[in-house]
Amino acid sequence: MKKTPFNAIHHALNAKMHEFAGYDMPVEYSGIIDEHNTVVNNVGVFDVSHMGEFWVKGPNAQALIQRITSNDVSAVPVGKAQYTCFPNENGGIVDDLLVYRYEPEKYMLVVNASNIEKDWNWCVKNNRVGAELENASDHIAQLAIQGPLALKTLQKLTDIDLTTIPYYSFTTGKLAGIDNVIISNTGYTGCGGFELYFYPEYSVNIWNAIFEAGAEFGIKPVGLGARDTLRLEAGFPLYGNELDDTTSPLQAGLGWITKFTEGNDFISRPVLETQKAQGITRKLVGFEMVEKGIARHGYEIVNAAGEIIGNVTSGSISPATKKAIGMGYVKPEYATLSTSIFIRIRNKDIEAVVVKPPFRGK
Repeated sequence: MKKTPFNAIHHALNAKMHEFAGYDMPVEYSGIIDEHNTVVNNVGVFDVSHMGEFWVKGPNAQALIQRITSNDVSAVPVGKAQYTCFPNENGGIVDDLLVYRYEPEKYMLVVNASNIEKDWNWCVKNNRVGAELENASDHIAQLAIQGPLALKTLQKLTDIDLTTIPYYSFTTGKLAGIDNVIISNTGYTGCGGFELYFYPEYSVNIWNAIFEAGAEFGIKPVGLGARDTLRLEAGFPLYGNELDDTTSPLQAGLGWITKFTEGNDFISRPVLETQKAQGITRKLVGFEMVEKGIARHGYEIVNAAGEIIGNVTSGSISPATKKAIGMGYVKPEYATLSTSIFIRIRNKDIEAVVVKPPFRGK
């Protein structure tokens, strides 16, 4: 298995480790619920160095990204990030990703760890405009510092005024004495915070500095288990669950990152335009269980008559509300808020109700 630069630290902290996307990754340290609540109320640190980073450079960089992503990257100024996806030829999703406009002719694409090779091949295959591509995934480390006290923690380590970095913006500067750290405000927890990108050789120094700065705020390391419950509570999709090569961004409720603007001739645009005009055959919804039971990925969703109308993509107990929550695809006529649906759990149909994420605070 591959290892992130923080692997020895995870083992020294007695983290529960597990293989994920070919990496030896921490699933939990003090427990998923404790870590989840730490991020919601205080500040937690995620090692996300397994994520992939591609540089796209040169005068034709924007043309390539405009072709292979569904959003309109021409609208992104330097210092801003954009959430988007790679649509495939059939309107499905190769991956969802972030695009950072680092310089006028230099972009960083941040892709999911499990899709690095697939995404890289997709970019290379569709690079017909001569953009310069660099797979920097093994040369960039990343930490996500998340929670309401993340800003106070990191502000101790930099002269940059972090309050001047709005959501989906970033800057590059000195942090913990290290130059050229990308400080980004995107987040995948719904709790606020920052992501740091830096060279792997500075990993231990930056980790130690962050934990020293956050000690007074009860800072803790957080594993992939709580990362999943946090993103589910926030209603964020996960590739391999809500998104895959067969789901379209329109079905997934991502019409807002699918821009049919003039000149935005992305791959499969005609397919998705047709789908928008004719209507989708399934729609991603959030739901809460009415009766006792936990929905799990792959469970069937049925109507009151027992007819299959869809499937669960994610499900768990919400640490915030203690309710069983989930997301899944259903036929559009069952996607209206407050509609009763049923999750088939061990041959029993358990009632749930369609709700609008985020689930936290409901």
